[in-house]
Amino acid sequence: METSQQILIVGPSWVGDMIMAQSLFKKLKQRTPNNVISVLAPKWTHPILTRMPEVSTTQVMPVGHGSLGLSVRYKLAKDLKKLHFDQAIILPGSLKSALVPFLAGIPRRTAYLGEQRYGLVNDIHKLDKSRLPTTVQRFVNLSGESLDLADCPVPELICDADQANLVAQQFGYVESEQSALLILCPGAEYGPAKRWPIQRFAGLAKKRVEQGWQVWLMGSEKDREICDSINQLAGQCCQNLAGKTNLTQAIDLMSLANAVVTNDSGLMHLAASLKRPLVAIYGSSSPYMTPPLSSVSCSIWLKLECAPCFKRHCPLGHLKCLYDIDVAEVDQAIDSLIH
Repeated sequence: METSQQILIVGPSWVGDMIMAQSLFKKLKQRTPNNVISVLAPKWTHPILTRMPEVSTTQVMPVGHGSLGLSVRYKLAKDLKKLHFDQAIILPGSLKSALVPFLAGIPRRTAYLGEQRYGLVNDIHKLDKSRLPTTVQRFVNLSGESLDLADCPVPELICDADQANLVAQQFGYVESEQSALLILCPGAEYGPAKRWPIQRFAGLAKKRVEQGWQVWLMGSEKDREICDSINQLAGQCCQNLAGKTNLTQAIDLMSLANAVVTNDSGLMHLAASLKRPLVAIYGSSSPYMTPPLSSVSCSIWLKLECAPCFKRHCPLGHLKCLYDIDVAEVDQAIDSLIH
């Protein structure tokens, strides 16, 4: 067994990526259970980290995304130096993300080369995208072990059922054996080429409500307008929680769902990590790169000749990769998962 180490992980800023990073944390703990893992990440991601038992402590990255903030990074590095980390593993590929471990004098700084980070990174891993096609494999590879996707530890966030029910009651949810809960997550931060049309979401909501289900719409404040439109098209049969929950509440509420339907988004990875029956819809992106890491999930992707284009907006103007996925197909996928 290897000697335990104090390891600082410089974490990503996206919800989905942070959840997938748990696979790396798990691998580090599996290999050496006494490893002490601390994660440096934006404060808003910390509710996710508190649900990961592998993480011992969290450190707040006080500099916003895209900002250099050299003096702030230097002060942070000075504070981290006192904690005597043995290794830093840097998940983002930017030059800025490698500055703090370097300034903190952490002796082993592990990462892919990224933005020409020679010197800042001294344990450079080669990124072979053909050998490591998925994001989670690329994260786990930085542990020193390159694994097939099937061998990567899966993210599993911890939830307390009683606490989740208390949160749900605040939003008017009463658990019932006669009424199942469907959560729809129609947003995708990246852009419209990753969003199943609102007409389809509304049609699915109406269909499930007619079957006696409760339907909730979830997302950030940026998704409120989309969710309002879906609710209107569905005849106001949904409860719209977009922008009304914080991340901690969203985790608890998601844990109660009987089924979840999402685009390729952070909430997709959240539902997967909570082992909720999940239908994930892909348009411009690919389930071969960022699949939901769960055995109770189904990815719907049409594999058109033009896909995946990874564009924010459909470059051909038709968005057939999403419009040609009909409500019946998604509805049937839900039934297949829950039965």
